[in-house]
Amino acid sequence: MSNILIIKHGSLGDIAQASGAIQDISENHKNHQIYLLTSKPYLKLFKKNPFIHDIILDKRLPRYNLIYLYFLMRELKKYKFAKVFDLQNSSRTNFYKNILFPKATYETWCSSITTLPNNKHKDEFDKNSVIERFDHQLKTSGLNTLNTSSPDFRWASSDISAIKNQYNLKKYILLFPFCSPHLTLKKWPYFNDLIKLISNKFGDEYKILTAPGPEEVADAKDINALAIMDNGKALDISQLTTLIMDSSFVIANDTGPAHIAAHVGSKGLTLFGKHTTAYKVSIERENFKAIQVPDLNNLSAEKVCERLVSSMS
Repeated sequence: MSNILIIKHGSLGDIAQASGAIQDISENHKNHQIYLLTSKPYLKLFKKNPFIHDIILDKRLPRYNLIYLYFLMRELKKYKFAKVFDLQNSSRTNFYKNILFPKATYETWCSSITTLPNNKHKDEFDKNSVIERFDHQLKTSGLNTLNTSSPDFRWASSDISAIKNQYNLKKYILLFPFCSPHLTLKKWPYFNDLIKLISNKFGDEYKILTAPGPEEVADAKDINALAIMDNGKALDISQLTTLIMDSSFVIANDTGPAHIAAHVGSKGLTLFGKHTTAYKVSIERENFKAIQVPDLNNLSAEKVCERLVSSMS
């Protein structure tokens, strides 16, 4: 029995997207031990993943921290990994490759660089969607990819019956109006206008909720929706996943919760400006769709509400 390493540091949306690839790697190596190298925010979450044997923590300290780097590389070498699947495909993980397997081909280290098609430059290859790139990586390594193109993030869910009872949650529409402060291009500014339209259309049939992350609790006070918390704290990723799964509809900016919604089968919409495309981030699914516009400031609440009503009918 050999050891196999998967690398996936984050972010939350990327982890949801990678769920199918992780499943395929595991199911193609049933007689191997599957390990995952990840960062601290996702350590507890990945312990729930049924396709991973054990987790290795990467604190992702600066690469000039030679003492940390030495001990991390020593830790990885002791497992004598037969193969590494780099699903992060970052400059950091390529740096790790050059230390651990400096001359490795895709047969030992499977990444977007080592599996790059002969007729394509990496910049051109990276224009493909995230999931298409994962699929190419794994197929180049000879894997059957039955799940890569259809990630299933439901493994991340947990029991939130106490929270749902506390807020008397039955039928609800879930909104994610937040985004990172440095990514304001992703932020649609009309969620409160949308809330009025939803209330006018459906009355009390649906509660309108939001679920702020740890850094979004203060911002949630500016949104006219019920903010769902767990004893005053933001929901963890597993609790958030279940809240999304049980919703009637989700409307979100292009953030991690939108990708969770897409990959647990929820009905919903995500709103895209010019920062990227729905195709490139592989977010559209059977039930979860995108509205793409050149400028989110010009996307009206009426347009979004119209799509919501049409999708729910």
